[in-house]
Amino acid sequence: MKRNIVLASNKYCIKPIGEEEILQVYSLCKENSQYYRYFPPFVTIHSIKQDLRALPKGKCFDDKYYIGFYQNEKLVAVMDFITEYPNKETVYIGFFMMNKKMQGKGIGTDIIAEVCSYLKENGFSKVELGYVKENLQSERFWLKNHFEKTGVETRIDDCVIVGMKRYL
Repeated sequence: MKRNIVLASNKYCIKPIGEEEILQVYSLCKENSQYYRYFPPFVTIHSIKQDLRALPKGKCFDDKYYIGFYQNEKLVAVMDFITEYPNKETVYIGFFMMNKKMQGKGIGTDIIAEVCSYLKENGFSKVELGYVKENLQSERFWLKNHFEKTGVETRIDDCVIVGMKRYL
């Protein structure tokens, strides 16, 4: 059952990302070259289209949320997450990226806090994600936002992904 994710924020307008918003997402992502330095290849329109359709094994599109956070029609952040993955009480964030010009102002922290609060209200007890081990900026961001390392590290191509979790 698809949840009404647009209710997850009082500060930002949340809209589902679809084919029509791909250029906006591409513009936001291409400014964040540091992310792609650690987790190549660099973003393309095609890679965003693939991300819109990507699902873990056993999941369906009712479980997937690829959303944009807008402020005065300007895309502030994008997030992709899967509900009830890897288990019924967990949400897995596969991707979160801020508009580069808005980083370092507490906006990302506000978004994560609101989304986590919404997920808790909707019966979830944990959020999981992974970051590239060498990306210290990502590590600091997630630690600041009350995520802790799970101790699980997974190799994907040339990258080591560090698992993290946050209990809600």
